[in-house]
Amino acid sequence: MKKLTHDAAVICVIGVLLLGAITFYQCSSSSNSQESYVKVEMPENANPESPYWKGIDLEPKPPVKPLSVEEQQSKFILPPGYKIEPVLTDPQIEQPGAITFDANGRMWVLELRSYMLTADSDNELDPISRISRWEDKDNDGYYETGTAFVDSLVFPRFVLPLGGNSVLTMESNQDNVYKYTDTDGDGKADIKEFFTGDFGRSGNVEHQQAFLYRGMDNWLYSTVNTFRVRETPNGVIRENTGFNHAQWGAVQDNEGKIWWQGGSSGLPSYFQFPVLYGNFKVEDQFEEGFDVPWGAPIFLADMQGGMRAVRQPDGSLNKVTGASGNDVYRGHMWPEAMQGQYFYGEPVARIVRQCNPIVTEGVTQLKNYYQEWKSEFLKSTDPLFRPVDMATAPDGSMYVVDMYHGIIQEGQWAQKGSYLRAKIEQYQLDKVVSLGRIWRITYEGLGRDEKQPRMLDETPDQIVGHLTHPNGIWRDLAQQELIYRGDTTVSPALKDMALHHENKLARFHAMWTLEGLGTLKKDVIDELFRDKDPDIRKMAIRVSETLFKNGDKSLGKDYLHFTKDPDYEVVIQAMMTLGFLKVGGREAAIKNAMNRYDERGVQIVGKEVLNPTARPGFFAPRTEYSEEEQLVINRGQEIYNELCITCHGEQGTGTPVGDMLMAPSLSNSTRMVDHPDYLLKVVLRGLMGEIEGNTYTGGIMVPMADNSDEWVAAVASFVRTNFGNDASVVSPEEVAAVRAATEGQTPYQFEELISTSVRKLVPDPDTWNVTASHTGLARIGGTGKPYGAFTFEGWTSEEKQDAGMWFQLEVPANVEFAELEFESPQIRRGFRRDGPPPLQTHPRQYEIHVSEDGESWGDAIFTGVGTERRTHVKFNPAVGRFIRITQTKPLDPDNEDAAPWKMENLKIYAIQPMESI
Repeated sequence: MKKLTHDAAVICVIGVLLLGAITFYQCSSSSNSQESYVKVEMPENANPESPYWKGIDLEPKPPVKPLSVEEQQSKFILPPGYKIEPVLTDPQIEQPGAITFDANGRMWVLELRSYMLTADSDNELDPISRISRWEDKDNDGYYETGTAFVDSLVFPRFVLPLGGNSVLTMESNQDNVYKYTDTDGDGKADIKEFFTGDFGRSGNVEHQQAFLYRGMDNWLYSTVNTFRVRETPNGVIRENTGFNHAQWGAVQDNEGKIWWQGGSSGLPSYFQFPVLYGNFKVEDQFEEGFDVPWGAPIFLADMQGGMRAVRQPDGSLNKVTGASGNDVYRGHMWPEAMQGQYFYGEPVARIVRQCNPIVTEGVTQLKNYYQEWKSEFLKSTDPLFRPVDMATAPDGSMYVVDMYHGIIQEGQWAQKGSYLRAKIEQYQLDKVVSLGRIWRITYEGLGRDEKQPRMLDETPDQIVGHLTHPNGIWRDLAQQELIYRGDTTVSPALKDMALHHENKLARFHAMWTLEGLGTLKKDVIDELFRDKDPDIRKMAIRVSETLFKNGDKSLGKDYLHFTKDPDYEVVIQAMMTLGFLKVGGREAAIKNAMNRYDERGVQIVGKEVLNPTARPGFFAPRTEYSEEEQLVINRGQEIYNELCITCHGEQGTGTPVGDMLMAPSLSNSTRMVDHPDYLLKVVLRGLMGEIEGNTYTGGIMVPMADNSDEWVAAVASFVRTNFGNDASVVSPEEVAAVRAATEGQTPYQFEELISTSVRKLVPDPDTWNVTASHTGLARIGGTGKPYGAFTFEGWTSEEKQDAGMWFQLEVPANVEFAELEFESPQIRRGFRRDGPPPLQTHPRQYEIHVSEDGESWGDAIFTGVGTERRTHVKFNPAVGRFIRITQTKPLDPDNEDAAPWKMENLKIYAIQPMESI
């Protein structure tokens, strides 16, 4: 891209300063009465000489008030030639957090309506957020027609359209992803279906997984999580990846590499190589000075880091701290030089940054394009500008999502007594809520493409043509729609495009569409491997990995051969693939490549593949296993590869035989990660006949009871911790108990097995009645409802534990209650290591009762004494609709602090009759 001239840059900077000064003068001399000002005092324990407080101005100021859309539009500062205009604004939407598009160009908006409605983030987990869908029916550039597709959500984490009438999303502090579908065409979802589980975590809403993103490789990626998932005909499968270190932002470039956006770092997180291959450390991946933002003067100095984070005298941010949202520009209505430029928002600094990726010897360094002029691509003198997401749009421009909000730091960082809280109160920023604007940025003389995609109404052959479109979003949507429909009649056209089309990017998408449809063949790969274009050879290696994983191990020789390719970037890809697939002979081939090629990328990748280093991420994996448990899992893998792999397949998805499978899929299976009772009964006693209406060519799972308890425990543990399954390791003692209880059992029929197995009851807020003697706040922003005990949100009595305190569940029909488990997290008191010990919130002494009517309870079925964070109890199965846990001992006031009772991630296990399934 052609840079601004020096004179133009100077004029631009002077204009910014003048406009900022004028804005500040207008704010200071507004017509607000003195009575509307707020007097703020420095906290008594604050040190006015510390860098955090020194120089702070706490004099009464007029409140910052929102501007109209037209007024705000005039406050933006862009490079010459660029123009910004609204496409959707409040009051139609409130607090937008992210956007995406479907195959008809409709815009889906994630509306985080509960985010920071007060400085204390009160009611942040109230079910008031939504996913809305918007259309520009009159094609005037403004999305005027919309519906609340999914309403009453608890701080949803993402929105991903599937076809024309379904989306995937999940709520905060939950563990499951659900598919919502509109079946009657009214623009509102009326069906909710489970998609996949073991996906979430608890904690601050800024620290949970987000941005479910479909990559060119047909896998779904999300921030925070160190795995990717994919829907297949046999269920959702999962593979581990490297750490992405991201919080709010995931997007791909034209080669299908995902670029991840950090949050609290204020910087892009992982972008060197595709994250599925692990992490490759590059010391100088940012140009010196990259962490310095150059926002417009806003004169508020409202930075969470205190005065040390403030640039004087203009009150702007002096070091990035809160990045959010990202985009690799792949459109067709900006200058050609903008292709591949990386953009991200820094809502604390009120900027959108343009980053120029400079690739040298296979290694990328990011540069702030406007750093030389101490400026940014987009900034505003309106202090309420909060860019939290951006996206290349089907019309060829780029859209910017502006939450337009007073506070942009979650309540944990704005607590009373903090510098930021003082600034929030001084300018009354907590009063600016429930707004939001989405903007379009166009380039002079190009404007927007008025042709809208209508792929949902087109034939597959027509959609194939869009794989050649100059806009990457069109290509993505075409590929996704073709795969979603599953129409393989277009495979010959896709094959021809992959092998011969003049458009290299179209060839990429054609390859991956064939892969997604399951019609990619080895002969196509062989021809692509011989292509003259090294970029095609690189992509062919990546796309062929699916064939290797499905059994074509002959590809290993090709990968080894590619470590001698004349193009070093092909060599880099071959080394990553060799390591990812653990191909035999890779060590020698990679060492030879490192001796042959001096390029830095070859050396970095080769070293890491040969000697992977543990790189703990900002978020660790949810399930970690001890050294002893890992040995059990490793032994189970050996057993699986020796015996089970023939029928169940290398990926656990079942070995195909024609149109059927030899055995059921074990991948991402709710039955595998549920209570181990089901799996152990199958392994020990066998299973035959149909399973949920499906027939398998293997016919029978033969009993394995002749093997030892340790053998059974090992293979069961491997299955429960691999193939996308995330569950506990099984002990030999658990195997022995099931062995004794099923003595004499012949191979099960599925109906008999499922109706006699202990399984986790699936929580249902619509049909479960959860009550408690006491109700309090589980955490900052928590709802405090007893149902929260079944989620990561949690429930607490809030009051100190006492005899007679109870928690109760009522389910719709009688079941045989058999087990329960829950977590009782500690409550920290202060942050000093020598401070008071944390409060222990597990129940000290308790009884468990079961009832069929909620009136007659009978004797306790279990009496327990709590001693640690995790409570897990088993008892003889008892029939009822009600189960109640009752405290039987008050805390000792002389020896124990006034700890409340807390529960989260509560699981109830039972034997359900078939009619209640």
